[in-house]
Amino acid sequence: MYKALYISPMIPSFDFEVTGKFFEEVMGFTKVYSSEIYLIFEKDNLTIHILRAGENIGEMEFYLEVDNIDEVWNGIKDKLENVKHKEPHNREYKMREAHIIIPATKCLMFIGQSI
Repeated sequence: MYKALYISPMIPSFDFEVTGKFFEEVMGFTKVYSSEIYLIFEKDNLTIHILRAGENIGEMEFYLEVDNIDEVWNGIKDKLENVKHKEPHNREYKMREAHIIIPATKCLMFIGQSI
């Protein structure tokens, strides 16, 4: 068999500029590829792929597990003024997590840490 190393979500976006700015300025990712229909962002050997949303866009969500959710939250909370979100909270399944709707998409991002 094989070992899965990580997952790369593919997120449809209505506005590349808004979505790209979120990943670069709020989440600290670096754009490593750009075309008219596709973007790739990278951080700590993980990638997020953004594709241009079409007429029949679907919704999606993904989970970004981190080693210190409160540190991440403190670094981004002041940048989320016009972004729908829920601050870190403890869940019954032993995770502490925050929820963010990624701008110009129908994508819910969970950021979490085991507790």
